[in-house]
Amino acid sequence: MPKLKTHSGTKDRIRVTKNGKVLRRHSMSNHFLQKKSGARKRGLAGLEPVQGKAKKTLKQMLGA
Repeated sequence: MPKLKTHSGTKDRIRVTKNGKVLRRHSMSNHFLQKKSGARKRGLAGLEPVQGKAKKTLKQMLGA
């Protein structure tokens, strides 16, 4: 059976930690930031863990 290729779009957006957690950026944090409050923007900063079926799917796309 041939090797599976890593999904290029996913490898740029998703990170897997040593312990196997899958991390992603928050949505709504790129543009139209002027109308969002500072508290809301701070809440959107940083990474968020992915859970459930999506975690399994993303790991499969990354070949991890």
